[in-house]
Amino acid sequence: MSTLCVPSHVPSVAEDCEQLHKAFSGWGTNEGLIISILGHRNAAQRKLIRQVYAETYGEDLLKALDKELTSDFERVVKVWTLDPHERDAYLANEATKKWTSSNQVLVEIACARSPKELLLAREAYHALFKKSLEEDVAHHTSGDFRKLLVPLVSSYRYGGDDVNLILAKSEAKILHEKISAKEYSCDDIVRILSTRSKAQINATLNQYKNEFGNDINKDLKADAKDEYLSILRATVKCLVNPEKYFEKVLRLAINRQGTDEGALTRVVATRAEVDMKIIKEEYQKRSSVPLDKAIAKDTTGDYENMLLALLGHEEEA
Repeated sequence: MSTLCVPSHVPSVAEDCEQLHKAFSGWGTNEGLIISILGHRNAAQRKLIRQVYAETYGEDLLKALDKELTSDFERVVKVWTLDPHERDAYLANEATKKWTSSNQVLVEIACARSPKELLLAREAYHALFKKSLEEDVAHHTSGDFRKLLVPLVSSYRYGGDDVNLILAKSEAKILHEKISAKEYSCDDIVRILSTRSKAQINATLNQYKNEFGNDINKDLKADAKDEYLSILRATVKCLVNPEKYFEKVLRLAINRQGTDEGALTRVVATRAEVDMKIIKEEYQKRSSVPLDKAIAKDTTGDYENMLLALLGHEEEA
């Protein structure tokens, strides 16, 4: 459910590279030309553009963008241009270095990606940073956060749809017992959330609601200010309902005093080719305003234009 609009006739990669090079040449940068190319090419096309640009001009396209662009526009274009697995590795590395207990980026990468995508992000992390994601997460976190996050980023879940209903019933009971006893970081909760398939977790949480009357996340709201519980709720949401999770991240990023451009850039760049169409529907349902309109009201200039391009806005206008 991508919102990315790729034209029916795409110029050759060599032509795209030539146009991008032109956009960087002479007086001033042609930002509109950059958006018209990179904002309308899919991951495979962008990867080829980077490869051919480096071969033709002897410079990594990302370095050229770094030199020519500034501020939020630079960040969204660079994060978007990265290969999705490299992007996740880059975002994860940034999250470990700037780790705070309210940072949910590692949960997004560990839980909102498919098992294969997480594995590829971890491989990209090795290649880019010469160490493992899990060792960096272990180094930069502590206590309950480390206990939950290290197994989450190390996970390689089963990706199929098969579920065991007997297991779902028994693990729903375990979760309820532990949560009722406020043992939020116990081994059982961490084990279930970090090893079971998404389909199995979904079945377990449905069983939890049927049996005990509440959504699990309602029972995990015992203390709204507890940041570990907040990470735990984000884990559950990213595993079973990522679109609703990302809709809320966008809503909070836009509706606060001063826009949270970091969150806005991250969600649009990582979800435009995945499920942004559904996220937009969720946003409109929740806020009664189209997401494009809310972003246009909250951002300006080239940054706004790039975000709207990734949301498919131009073609809808």
